[in-house]
Amino acid sequence: MATFETSMGDIHCELFADKAPITVANFVGLARGLKAWTTPDNQVTRKPLYENLIFHRVLPNFMIQGGDPAGNGTGGPGYRFADEFDPSLRHDQPGRLSMANAGPTTNGSQFFITEVPTPHLDNRHTIFGQCKEVEIVQAMARVDKDPNDPSRSRPATPITLKKVTISRQ
Repeated sequence: MATFETSMGDIHCELFADKAPITVANFVGLARGLKAWTTPDNQVTRKPLYENLIFHRVLPNFMIQGGDPAGNGTGGPGYRFADEFDPSLRHDQPGRLSMANAGPTTNGSQFFITEVPTPHLDNRHTIFGQCKEVEIVQAMARVDKDPNDPSRSRPATPITLKKVTISRQ
């Protein structure tokens, strides 16, 4: 179980370690500070990556995205890893926790949580969890956007991911 403590409330997500073991191990390692990663200023660290980051991309009727240490959608942990697609996991419901990427085998630290079913993402983004509190995801996706952001997806007031806590159930 991963608990995302955000400035708009907590989101609890079951992790699918049996269906996406590499992805879950990466996420847990970064969340707990057990896995080395490279900061935006090229320092290698083992501090928890998912602390005091922002959700840099929030889109109504789609998803919320975070996990970028640079805070602008271009950052990651300094490495990439392969996709894991399980045929039983589809983007067929709200609350899917998936890896954001820039194409095949470009997973790093960025993730998103769906607000609605998004079947066009199947076999393009690794699903590694299912989140409750979709109403918080919906509220986040609908905040006012920064009028100076050309993508119109960055919140006008930052939404903070304070930390991710991992627990066993």
